[in-house]
Order: sequence, then structure tokens, then C-alpha cells
Amino acid sequence: MLKQHRRALAWLVALACIAGAVIALFDIETPLRPFLISLFLLVVPGAAVVGLLRDRDPLAALSVGAAASLVLNVLLAQAMLLFNAWSPRAGVATVAVLGGFMYVLRVLYRGKSMQTEQGARAR
Repeated sequence: MLKQHRRALAWLVALACIAGAVIALFDIETPLRPFLISLFLLVVPGAAVVGLLRDRDPLAALSVGAAASLVLNVLLAQAMLLFNAWSPRAGVATVAVLGGFMYVLRVLYRGKSMQTEQGARAR
């Protein structure tokens, strides 16, 4: 039962993050705009990093994910300011692309580790 609630919460957060990205990219005015965009910017990089930290202590992975999310957002903002290229849309798009890239890395990494585990079992 707890697993179902956790899965439903994960889907709810994912949908809220997608809504935040869409709101930012298409400049949609809504009262939930600050909350949803902030949720997207904080959750997506952290979730991507946590996904790469396979078989780790959950609290440590969560801490590293939160720190990585903040670091990524601060470095992105600093780079945009340094190059005089401030754009909230570009920031959201960059975070989305980096999150997608880390997700692809996670899929490739887990696929590789699953193949080696299956090969070891066959021997």
C-alpha cells in the first residue's frame, strides 16, 4: 500500500514539474507559476542525480541530489549573468536538457549493469 502511495506521489511531482516547464517555456500566467517553476528547477536536477546514485544510502543520495540541484541552478544563473545572456526560458530549457541527459545516462548505466548481472548468473 505504501509503495502505491509513493508511486502516486512520484507521478504527481513529475506532472507538476512538467507543468512548471511548460508554464515557463510558453510564458503562461497563472497563480501557481512561481511554485511550479521553482519545483521544476529544484526537483529535476536533483532527481536526475539521485537516479545516477544507484545502491546508495537513501539519505545520502537525497542530500547529494539536493546539493547538486542547488549547485546546478546557481552555476547556470552565474553563467547566464556572466555572459549577459539572462533568460528564464533558456534556464528552464537548459535544466530540462541536462536532466534528460542525466536520465539517458542512468538508463544506459543500468542497462549495462543488468547485462553484466545476467551474464554472471549464466556462468
